[in-house]
Amino acid sequence: MKFPGSVLASVFLFVAETTAALYLSSTYRSGGDGMWQALTLLFSLLPCALVQLTLLFVHRDFSRDRPLVLLLHLLQLGPLFRCFEVFCIYCQSSHIEEPYVSITKKRQMPKNGFSEEIEKEVGQAEGKLFTHRSAFSRASVIQAFLGSAPQLTLQLYISTLQQHITIGRFSCLVGKASVHPLTLMYKAAAVSEPDTPSRLPRIQILVKCLIEQGFFMVLSLLSIVYGALRCNILAIKIKYDEYDVKVKPLAYVCIFLWRSFEIATRVIVLVLFTSVLKAWVVMVVLINFFSFFLYPWILFWCSGSPFPENIEKALSRVGTTIVLCFLTLLYAGINMFCWSAVQLKINNPDLISKSQNWYRLLVYYMLRFIENAFLLLMWYLYKTDIYMYVCAPLLILQLLIGYCTAILFMLVFYQFFHPCKKLFSSSVSESFQEWVKCVCCDCRQKKAHESVGKTDLRPTEDRDETPSSSKISSVPSQILNADELCSA
Repeated sequence: MKFPGSVLASVFLFVAETTAALYLSSTYRSGGDGMWQALTLLFSLLPCALVQLTLLFVHRDFSRDRPLVLLLHLLQLGPLFRCFEVFCIYCQSSHIEEPYVSITKKRQMPKNGFSEEIEKEVGQAEGKLFTHRSAFSRASVIQAFLGSAPQLTLQLYISTLQQHITIGRFSCLVGKASVHPLTLMYKAAAVSEPDTPSRLPRIQILVKCLIEQGFFMVLSLLSIVYGALRCNILAIKIKYDEYDVKVKPLAYVCIFLWRSFEIATRVIVLVLFTSVLKAWVVMVVLINFFSFFLYPWILFWCSGSPFPENIEKALSRVGTTIVLCFLTLLYAGINMFCWSAVQLKINNPDLISKSQNWYRLLVYYMLRFIENAFLLLMWYLYKTDIYMYVCAPLLILQLLIGYCTAILFMLVFYQFFHPCKKLFSSSVSESFQEWVKCVCCDCRQKKAHESVGKTDLRPTEDRDETPSSSKISSVPSQILNADELCSA
């Protein structure tokens, strides 16, 4: 039986990020920064509540008599209890012989053009572990894009925009809330504050504050990247449900690098733009959010399909609508920061389109690259004195190269490490070669048309340049022909 490492990773990131968020919010409170405290708590507690609901919904605990489990989820301790339950099942599975097993049929990946169907016995313990892994995978995606992504953007915004890094901690520890960090660093080596609670030099306080907030941002970034990785794996397993999918370690590494570069550059671009154009960022966020939120519903209304009723038997029509709205909300949240790897399809029983659409992938990354470049251009034109020590052209170049690096790792994954690449109708290299051939053929046709046009235009120009000579030469020829006729 497979070790439940994904469950352990999800719980670790959940507990670590929640603890760090609560610590930062208490620090903001001690410094009198009520707005930063409220936003930090909002982006921490809201996804916690959604994670509890997800775990309850997947395990269907609402319809079972389990008051202790419901109480633990109400106290936000549901993931810890679920993790303990998972390891209890895993440890007992090797000692208890299960009287009932179920048989599943999966197809192997094609080898030499042939694909065999394999039957596998699945016991009750393995089935329960599979349900737990699925629930924690979905919870990780929710935690990542409805909590960690806004949290990372907020903390990076606080560190970047404010001329004093985290007002609360400096007002609490140093007592001077309006000190510029650069001025503080210049004077910190020789000056210490005797009235500070810890009696540390200011340079040590500055380093401590940077380490605290940097540690929290690293945790948030890891949570987002892990959620995006789980989203990729979920998309692959849903699309190729009838096959026995095995993801290799190099595939995980490639996805991790792809998502790290993509999400990090996206967050930095949004923060830079927000720091100089606060009013316009609302329009950018709303356009992005509602475009992805309404797109699945527009496709559903245009298809003319009936309203889906088979998502969950216990749900009413109102409950089904709420679940679909939540799914589209999560879909929009994912696409705000990175490619979702799935195409939400409301009229599909699985709610996921199983077709591999390379066109949507290409359009998404092209539009996202153009948007990032435009936002960076706006930041460069309207940047303030906060960035006086930053080489703006070099930073823009690094961010654009970072996003292109993410696209490169994505292409490498689909070309070499995708577990179902043998099922693709065409690989990335073949598609690129076909695209290059099409471009070359178009260029040759344009050149051929241009050369034909030039040859057609040259005689007309010659006739236009010498009209009188042709008339003079034609008149004698007519006269000679008449004389010849008369003599004859």
